[in-house]
This record gives sequence, structure tokens and C-alpha cells, in this order.
Amino acid sequence: MKSMANPESVLKKTIELPYTWAMGEPTAKFLEGLRNKKIFGTKCLKCKRVLVPARKFCPRCFVNTKEWIQVSDQGTLRTYTIVYYSYPGQVKPPPYAIGVVDLEGADTGFSHYVGGVDLSDPAKAAGKIRVGSKYRAVWSRKREGNIFDIEYFTLL
Repeated sequence: MKSMANPESVLKKTIELPYTWAMGEPTAKFLEGLRNKKIFGTKCLKCKRVLVPARKFCPRCFVNTKEWIQVSDQGTLRTYTIVYYSYPGQVKPPPYAIGVVDLEGADTGFSHYVGGVDLSDPAKAAGKIRVGSKYRAVWSRKREGNIFDIEYFTLL
């Protein structure tokens, strides 16, 4: 069905929706760990997977997690993408790379920025970021208990 509204009767605006939510124990403890340069996960009592970031329950088994495990800040890069285009809500301006790192001691991938590479030339950048290679967290100098306490992951 075709819209009956004529172009003069349409209002286009951007709406911001600020919000606040309670983090809960797993997220709060995970973020406090980052402030102290530690990465914590929770372990599923049924399937024994270590979930990072920490979760209250295992999304596979639906069993509450109670055991806390500190994992390494190093791991293997599973995949990545380089973002060159802007869109509303980006935390940082392009270009930037985001990857999934399989941290040593964790059974889930951890998504975060991949850095330490000049991203101005897409072909060269793609040759420098290596899937299957070891990466380590580069910690922010000023840590505040949020995900950006890790600036990015870089090739070892």
C-alpha cells in the first residue's frame, strides 16, 4: 500500500534516549576486574564452559554460574572486520578494526577493538591483521571499570 503522506507532512528528527540500568553482579565484577587489569569469566556447572564476559547463567544450558575464573589477557584472533564508514552511535570515528579474540582459559570469543595497525590503506591493513595469530590486551592508562579499560588487542 502506498503512503498517502505528502513530503511536506513528514517530520524527520534524531531522538536520543539516555538510559541507566543495573549491571548485576556478573557484569559489575567483570568490569571491576578490568579496572584492575584482570579478565574474569564465569564457569557453567553443567557444560564446564568458561564464559567471558562473565554471565549470570550459561546461555547453552540455562544453568546459573557461580564459579569465577580469571582468564589470560592473551588469545588467538578468530575473525575481524575493518570499519571505514560512519554511522550514528559509533563510539570512535572510523577507521577502526573490531575482532573476536579467543582468550586463553575462556570458551567464548571476546569482541573488542584490534589495534596497533595503520588502517588508512585497507589492503595493507588486511595484510597486517592476522587471523589465527596471538594477540594481547593493551590496557588503558586510566581505567574506570568499563569495557574501554582495554584500549585494544594487538599482535604479540
